[in-house]
Amino acid sequence: MGVSFPQGGDNKRSTTATGRAIFADSVRAIDPSLAARIEHTKDWRKGYIDPLREIVIAASQTPQSAIDISNAGLESAHRRFVFATNDGDISLNEAVSRTATPIDSVSVSGRASREEELSIPYRGKRIFGNDLRKQIDTWVTEGVAEPSFGVALHLLMDNPDWLDLSGTDIAVLGAGAEMAPTRSLLRWGARIHALDLPRPEIWQRLIDIARNTSGSIRIPISQNEAGSMPFVTGGTVHTEDDQVVAGAAGVDLLEQPGEIANWLNEISDPFVLGNYTYADGAVHAMLSMSADAIFTKLNSQREDITLAFLATPTDVFMVPMACVTESRKRWEARGMAGFFQSPLRMFGQFEPNYPRTYQTKTGVEVGLNDSLVPQQGPNYLLAKRIQRWRALAARANNTPVSLNLAPATRTQSVIKNRALAAAYAGAGRFGVEVFEPATSTTLMAALLVHDLRNPLSAANPSTTLANPMDLFVAGANHGGLWRSPYAPRSVLGVAAVLGMFESRA
Repeated sequence: MGVSFPQGGDNKRSTTATGRAIFADSVRAIDPSLAARIEHTKDWRKGYIDPLREIVIAASQTPQSAIDISNAGLESAHRRFVFATNDGDISLNEAVSRTATPIDSVSVSGRASREEELSIPYRGKRIFGNDLRKQIDTWVTEGVAEPSFGVALHLLMDNPDWLDLSGTDIAVLGAGAEMAPTRSLLRWGARIHALDLPRPEIWQRLIDIARNTSGSIRIPISQNEAGSMPFVTGGTVHTEDDQVVAGAAGVDLLEQPGEIANWLNEISDPFVLGNYTYADGAVHAMLSMSADAIFTKLNSQREDITLAFLATPTDVFMVPMACVTESRKRWEARGMAGFFQSPLRMFGQFEPNYPRTYQTKTGVEVGLNDSLVPQQGPNYLLAKRIQRWRALAARANNTPVSLNLAPATRTQSVIKNRALAAAYAGAGRFGVEVFEPATSTTLMAALLVHDLRNPLSAANPSTTLANPMDLFVAGANHGGLWRSPYAPRSVLGVAAVLGMFESRA
């Protein structure tokens, strides 16, 4: 029950047919022939990569193209996804709008002093001050991150008062997720409105984190739980037992989008709504749709929300020519390695990252970085594309949007996939740095603060962008994928082999 893919004529819920149809709909008005090719892709699970490349190329042609594709993709997704009930499927709009059971709240406050200086956990130690500034410059110099990444973090360090999040409300969908910025935001004093599944271990960890910071965390307790709990009467909390609270906390984003929207709407001040949810396979796309339905409802009721997302580096992006130029310089500098690699190119190995560039209708030359990883599958890309579409569409409608590109990170979802884990272990041989979760989440939290505090940031709709998709470039830390000499998929297998040997060493 809950947010789901639609049923087909055979009464089965086809993720493949739905995803393919949504992507075709997104470009139908811009490029009908591309829409037709997508619809006629027989094996979508293997054939989705080229169409996703072409969609990004189409979106880059004019600033309006990116917005039109985003709006069309979102319209199709909302029209197709459903909310399954015992009485049959209903629309997402109906699901979030119908009368919902209230969710009670428990607030937990921290006991520590606010951290006043930016510090980042990196390679076994915590760096700050000049050491952190040097490391930021190293990441930029080595092509791990874009120059705008360094500018944003240096500016944040120049303005340490920006880190004072006291009184700042941030709703975090997937508050317990590995890539969620919850811990850092709490250390800087934020009021977190946390949403995650009703699993005591998640909430006990979040409560423990909150208690040891200067921030506070508002925890949802569904009425069916609260009604049986003596410590909650009429929404008032009567216990200081964190373990008891953890046992009753949590909501289901797929089953309770209407209730969650109402709970978030109780926030009296302007707030940030960040989506950091993750799940394997089709559930990830369903979570993205539920979060989008929640924002759609809230956006119809108030105008004080800032959106926040993380983009994945293993996607397709239009990138500046500076990335192309640097990549090609590295390609030419391979020396004897390039000589020995040449025979393998006939097998699709060691191919250049940017074999060609693209001219937009506005006369701008850009590169296409294709870092898609087939093992992640089309449902993962649908989930992330829904978020990208919403970011562009919302910003075009004057909603501030912080969307930052996070580097490849050794999360549990990666480590449990043996092929990806091995590829990540060997990625350093090809100029790609893979980060630990603690480093990535702190960096992304810092970029979020920059976006909230700097009035000239790309997150601010009043900041002019040549193309709306430049939002994805600003502050990007791609780990080196954009400036590597090699097309990522052409060295993925080699990296995996090298990674397996390194992991055994």
